[in-house]
Amino acid sequence: MCALCALIPFFMTTLNDYCRREFGKKLYKLSLDAGFTCPNRDGTLGFGGCIFCPADGGGAFAGRGMTLDEQIEDAKRRVAAKNKNGGYIAYFQSFSNTYAPVEKLKELYYPVIKRPDIDVLDIATRPDCLPDEVIALLKELNAIKPVWVELGLQTTKPESVAYIRRGYDTPVYDDAVKRLKEAGLYVVTHVILGLPGESTEDMKTTVSHAVSAGTDGLKLHLLHVLKNADLAAEYAAGRFETMTLDGYVEALRAVLPLVPDSVTVHRLTGDGDKRNLVSPLWSGDKKRVLNRLKKEFGI
Repeated sequence: MCALCALIPFFMTTLNDYCRREFGKKLYKLSLDAGFTCPNRDGTLGFGGCIFCPADGGGAFAGRGMTLDEQIEDAKRRVAAKNKNGGYIAYFQSFSNTYAPVEKLKELYYPVIKRPDIDVLDIATRPDCLPDEVIALLKELNAIKPVWVELGLQTTKPESVAYIRRGYDTPVYDDAVKRLKEAGLYVVTHVILGLPGESTEDMKTTVSHAVSAGTDGLKLHLLHVLKNADLAAEYAAGRFETMTLDGYVEALRAVLPLVPDSVTVHRLTGDGDKRNLVSPLWSGDKKRVLNRLKKEFGI
């Protein structure tokens, strides 16, 4: 292991580090589904969504068929055993959570952010779903409690952007980060490691770009193939292979030195819905994966 890689655990700011510094406690995410869709699914840009995105819009762990208050209480019950004096993040996870008129967004977000048990309002969306009036609303909400905005960049490689059917050019992401930051909002960027045809250098370029654009946080994801995503057909046809655990660790070892400690690493991998997981199957063993990451990176 190189000397720089050996120092990663001492320089990487984790989400727990950030929350304890800013809030004085650990925060638990409550995944919520507010019934949104996406311009990449409703015909505005396309109908199939991004090639890796499952039918649930990435919200497999969010509650459905319940009101938001019911979802919050249900999610709190599920983490109650491990939440010892911690707080909560209301995480609007499924689909594009600013893809609606401002009045509709106000009706959804004001009651949630005003709940005394919620410490942070966390909104996942697309960079092309952030008109100025929406950012103005997010700024208003941010004056009540912290608002985080999560953006799916995934990659900056043009060939990969086209392949995954992202539906917007990278300068759109850059502009969204700039306007969000000018409004005083906290930005988290999603990056996928292991996309078909991407080299280690491609992944490093994407991470470096997100950092340079001004993101406050990063979510690094292993590419998952899920049954209800279009990527499953590509995988079944043998057009690419997913990463091994060793390969993923090496990818992390390559990109993490590019992340300054001023940028919070919100996660080092993601776990897909095991009921629909096609590949890599090793990622379904969450305990094994987390133990390996702890051993390698000290988290």
